Amino acid sequence: MNTEKDFSPLTPNIVRALNDKLYEKRKVAALEIEKLVREFVAQNNSAQIRHVIQILATEFALSQHPHSRKGGLIGLAACSIALGKDSGLYLKELIDPVLTCFNDSDSRLRYYACEALYNIVKVARVAVLPHFNVLFDGLSKLAADPDPNVKSGSELLDRLLKDIVTESNKFDLVAFVPLLRERIYSNNQYAQQFMISWIHVLVSVPDINLLDYLPEILDGLFQILGDSSKEIRRMCEVVLGEFLKEIKKNPSSVKFAEMANILVIHCQVSDESKSTNDLIQLTAMTWMREFIQLAGRVVLPYSSGILTAVLPCLSYDDRKKSTKEAASPCNHSLMKLVTPEDDEDDEDLQTKTSLSSDETPSKREGDLNDSLSESQESVGFSNISFFTPAGSDRSAVTLDLDGIVQVLNRHLHDSSTGMMTRIAVLKWLYHLYIKTPRKMFKHTDSLFPMLLKTLSDESDEVILKDLEVLAEIASSPAGQTDTSGSCNNSDSKSQLHIPGRFKDGQQMVVGSKMADMSPSTPSMNSYFYKFMINLLKCFSLERKLLEMRGAFIIRQLCLLLHAENIFHSMADILLKEEDLKFASTMVQTLNTILLTSAELFQLRNQLKDLRTQESCALFCCLYRSWCHNPVATVSLCFLTQNYRHAYDLIQKFGDLEVTVDFLMEVDKLVQLIESPIFTYLRLQLLDVEHNPYLIKALYGLLMLLPQSQAFQLLSHRLSCVPNPELMRTVEDPKVPVKDKRVAQPHIDYSELLQRFDRVQSKHLEVRHQRTGRSEHPDRKLML
Repeated sequence: MNTEKDFSPLTPNIVRALNDKLYEKRKVAALEIEKLVREFVAQNNSAQIRHVIQILATEFALSQHPHSRKGGLIGLAACSIALGKDSGLYLKELIDPVLTCFNDSDSRLRYYACEALYNIVKVARVAVLPHFNVLFDGLSKLAADPDPNVKSGSELLDRLLKDIVTESNKFDLVAFVPLLRERIYSNNQYAQQFMISWIHVLVSVPDINLLDYLPEILDGLFQILGDSSKEIRRMCEVVLGEFLKEIKKNPSSVKFAEMANILVIHCQVSDESKSTNDLIQLTAMTWMREFIQLAGRVVLPYSSGILTAVLPCLSYDDRKKSTKEAASPCNHSLMKLVTPEDDEDDEDLQTKTSLSSDETPSKREGDLNDSLSESQESVGFSNISFFTPAGSDRSAVTLDLDGIVQVLNRHLHDSSTGMMTRIAVLKWLYHLYIKTPRKMFKHTDSLFPMLLKTLSDESDEVILKDLEVLAEIASSPAGQTDTSGSCNNSDSKSQLHIPGRFKDGQQMVVGSKMADMSPSTPSMNSYFYKFMINLLKCFSLERKLLEMRGAFIIRQLCLLLHAENIFHSMADILLKEEDLKFASTMVQTLNTILLTSAELFQLRNQLKDLRTQESCALFCCLYRSWCHNPVATVSLCFLTQNYRHAYDLIQKFGDLEVTVDFLMEVDKLVQLIESPIFTYLRLQLLDVEHNPYLIKALYGLLMLLPQSQAFQLLSHRLSCVPNPELMRTVEDPKVPVKDKRVAQPHIDYSELLQRFDRVQSKHLEVRHQRTGRSEHPDRKLML
């Protein structure tokens, strides 16, 4: 430095001492400067004060010579001390050169700069708050300084500044938040720790309402929560916990909608899962749970995103038990927010939402979305779903039904979806069909195939929930209004008509026969018949499903829907079935369910008494399909107490192809006759006089059986019939036999026998085409 240059009012001795390499000499010069500035203060000579500060800044602090810079820093600190309370008038001139030295390559000089700024701030106190942002910016850089002395000095300055902010009520939070939002994404651990410490201080100050600006920094806080440092994670957890406490205390002032998408992002874990990611997810899920409970319907526009995050967590194992336990109430609380009001017409919803659509989003919301997008890319969440709200105005919140259905459908299609998640998805679909049936039926065609496929699931609980959804679809009145849906465009072979009703007490007759439809069957929407058609198609294509779960599925449907509906429609569909072997197997399954399931007790009772037109119509409908299986047809006659007709059928068994499978079915029928279902039949054996055809039918079965255990069982039962001499036919005028046909004038039994002959002829023809005539039926039985 040119010592001959005029630095007045600084004396040459002061100038030389400021440039000296020894700290003690620079300190002496600083004391002289302090004395000089005090004199100017006493004289109220602000021009000379500014001149001294300018010389120290430009000629010393910003000099190229390191010792001169050190001298300038200590001189500026001396000026501040001399100015005292008046230092606030010159803070910009005092602070700027010191902050410039924060970037110096010399660690000693950075330390002296930190020391000088500490003295300046200590004197100015509250007066430095207008310059807080530049001070904070400088301190955030020193927090990550590699030199421990510099870092120690910055910590002292940091504590001093925090004390000033805490004690003052003049802190400009609005001006500070943009800087905080920018710096919170720093990757440096020390810088992150610095940010967290400041946020914790600001949250604890009663006069500073940082909660209003939480949407600006929440994403950054979750980023810091994933830091590898345990200490930083702990600090971040504490800060987030404090914010959550404030949210619970003042929910009315919380901007839930602006933070919903942030939580949606962090509730989802990236593919490369770490323990830190698990912590982020658990914390975000905990927040989401509180948000849904506190904000209510405000979060509905984000429901599709929330479900994307929550549903997979429901299938977590014990390693993520806490996250699973947090996700479950999230799911339940969100489901409760959906009400029948959400099923309003679209025009009404558009009227409500148009009020909020005219408002221009604030710049801060736009900046927030930009920062969220950058955050999403920075953490590698490439597969995370991000959802835009349908409307953020609380008074015009609408349910994003299309988005929700899309998410639910995607989870159903995903083969990797866990069992509990699939159950939750089906519960959601059921809930939506209950609360918003009109809108949901617009999505039924896209959901229906996957719901049918889900019947093949390995879990019984999943199948039960799936059946509940399908039953609701099939029985909902909302489905009846859809006359243009795909269910009405199926093949003519699959077309079914809604069961007819009796009018004015008159029966519906086709020719001389009653129509094969039950007037007692409640009317169902078009999806019911589509469901029955496709269910039988599934059984036909997946015989293992029929074998393993067929009875279970049909029994549950009989509980969820009208049992008569199920049997009536399936019998009607099987009339058109071209695969005769499947038709026979299906009839055998339905017959076993009808005779043995507790769920069908009422239907059995209805069929036992064929005195009503409804029961007769149902019997005729079932009979025509039951003809695909001779033994099932006989058992149906036993159930309906049509013993003479059963005897007539058994007489025709001699013309049928008797196979091992046929005899096994007869064996099972004998076992059923000994079961509680047919208690009434066994008691009727006591009345030989009035039930001769029952006894003859049972003897007919006995003659069909080989010498087997079933033969012995039935033979023993018939041996218990009292006084066989009383077994007389109806031609004997001495015995008035009661024929149930007298009570059923609407049933044409001759037509039913003809139907049985036609169906069995078709079966025989198909079997012969499949096996050839070279193999004799008796040979099959022997084999």
